[in-house]
Amino acid sequence: MRIAMVTDSYYPTKDGVVTSVSITKRALEEKGHEVFVVAPDPGEKDRIEGVIYIGSVRFRSYAGYFVPIMPSTALRKLERLRIDVIHIHGVAVMALRGLVYSRQLGVPAVMTFHTMVGDVLRFYSPVSLDAGFLERMAWKYMRGMIKRMDAVVVPTPSIAKELSSLSKPKRMECIPTGTDVERFHPGVDGTAFRREHGLEGKVVASVGRLSFEKNIDLVIRAMRDVDATLLIVGDGPSRPSLEALAKEVGMEDRVVFTGYIDNRDVVSAYAASDMLVSASRFETQGLSVLEAMASGIPVACCDARAFHDIIEDGVNGFLFQGEEDCADAIRRCLEASDEVRRNSLATALENSEDAASQRLVRLYEDLIAGRRGSG
Repeated sequence: MRIAMVTDSYYPTKDGVVTSVSITKRALEEKGHEVFVVAPDPGEKDRIEGVIYIGSVRFRSYAGYFVPIMPSTALRKLERLRIDVIHIHGVAVMALRGLVYSRQLGVPAVMTFHTMVGDVLRFYSPVSLDAGFLERMAWKYMRGMIKRMDAVVVPTPSIAKELSSLSKPKRMECIPTGTDVERFHPGVDGTAFRREHGLEGKVVASVGRLSFEKNIDLVIRAMRDVDATLLIVGDGPSRPSLEALAKEVGMEDRVVFTGYIDNRDVVSAYAASDMLVSASRFETQGLSVLEAMASGIPVACCDARAFHDIIEDGVNGFLFQGEEDCADAIRRCLEASDEVRRNSLATALENSEDAASQRLVRLYEDLIAGRRGSG
């Protein structure tokens, strides 16, 4: 099977969508399928061989992202490649292009719904308008987009329920982005990572893009009452304000910012940590949480959205609502029993990338067969 992954963000951008596309691409290729990425062009020095690029400009409101606005020859290239299915990742300009490609090529269009866009408009909108108005306009656009897809993939049941209340796709399938349980596993030696970053004693990790909607500021404030170091792995637009907050609350000696690190080093970051925390209410899945669980460390997460479907409080992790009980959840997590750790690892194994890609292939095959049967 030949699949075109049409995405709003790809390398050198670092976010959950890029990670999801990469994981899915690799898992499908390991099963013998061919996957071609169609993405905004980041410029000559950052191009990757084999990617089909669309001429783009930098997105002024969000550093590290690109808006594909130039004419392109992508459609002709996809025609020559005899693509079987278009898989769209994102809801912006590339989603529109992916839908056009699907119609022109006569193949099914699948969309993975990664992001509740309404939640972030107030942070990154290029225009200064009322947040409520922007969210209503965004959902009007997205409803029109979603109903034109042959299928919409959501990563968790909670997101399926939320999306169903806002839009009515022709078909919805709950298929998570799988976790690479061969790369992320217990037993990795994190000693060198701890030494490199000056980590001593208990370490609480936060891994991912530093963006305002992730609520990392809540974690910094909560950590004032926890005897541990906070390791913040990643970079992004909220980093300056987070660094200022750490200094303001007297935590600068107990908060370590690594900036972006190579994906291979993320494994060592988990191994160097005693647990992972996420205060985000924004996640549709939370890839770093499952990676941490696969790595054998317990997790404490905000009791919201996708984490409802992953974490059962006190069984395979710990949940919290706000700053006060965040600190309590972190302390409980640091003292987690062996049973909680075993349950946590079992949850990650159930969400392996192999299992997820098998379900995705079955969806593709069903849609392709349906298209041929109606032709």
